[in-house]
Amino acid sequence: MKGLRNRFDRFCFQHRNKGIPNLMLWIILANAVVYVVQLVDPSDALFYALRFDRDLILQGQVWRLFSFVFLELYSRSPLWVVIAGIFYYQLGRAVENYWGSCKFTLYYLTGILFLDIAGFLFNYYVLPSSLHLTLFLAYATMYPDATFLIFFIIPVKARWLGIVDLALYLIQLLQIQYFPINLVPLFALANYILYFGKDFFNIFPMSWRINADRVRRKTKGGKKAKPIPFPGAGSYTAQTAQPQAPYTHRCTVCGRTDVTNPELEFRYCSKCKGYYCYCIDHINNHTHIQ
Repeated sequence: MKGLRNRFDRFCFQHRNKGIPNLMLWIILANAVVYVVQLVDPSDALFYALRFDRDLILQGQVWRLFSFVFLELYSRSPLWVVIAGIFYYQLGRAVENYWGSCKFTLYYLTGILFLDIAGFLFNYYVLPSSLHLTLFLAYATMYPDATFLIFFIIPVKARWLGIVDLALYLIQLLQIQYFPINLVPLFALANYILYFGKDFFNIFPMSWRINADRVRRKTKGGKKAKPIPFPGAGSYTAQTAQPQAPYTHRCTVCGRTDVTNPELEFRYCSKCKGYYCYCIDHINNHTHIQ
């Protein structure tokens, strides 16, 4: 699985600009057009023409497989439309700048696909809100220390908003009285986990991850300390020292080196206290070491 992920990341990096540029801008503009049409024609005819409907899709109206993403701002207040539109656009641009248009386009399209699967399984009128919430999770994982001003006053880091986002998903999953509709968020989260894998844990503070790792090791009985050979230790050093492949750069997060992955680029973080190296996937996606 790790090798497959590395090949996929390499493909996206090599075709970084082959996706749909400014995809989120086009999504927001389409939402704005639908919103304006709704104001002119309050009969909701456009809503019923674009929403997800399994029965109508099976009858040949295949555009409904993706047109439902244009209903995110439908029946909202004008102020909400402006704020949400700007917010989603900025999130999309930030994620696209980090990944490139190729990977971001694939992320959005596979997110739609997962919601389509949920809609067919549960015969549910899926909404794009779940997809856009995972877009925020992607941003919070890439930029956990970015700061948002809640009510334009209270500064909150993106990681905490991302954790609240995850908590809302959990609360919805626990609403078993709405089964199986309460399982729809799992499909959106599956798309997020598919692209981030273990990097998902970057959204949590470093102290949480360290404590969780300690609890895990303690639960499993812990690991025995490995003897550390020192220069001049005679035969002891000769028996315990293990040869290591030489490398120049090694990522502090994932451990990949310029020897094991020569296709990667490596950078050193100026914000970390010390001499810490990161690969191109984690130079902007790590917790700074102080």
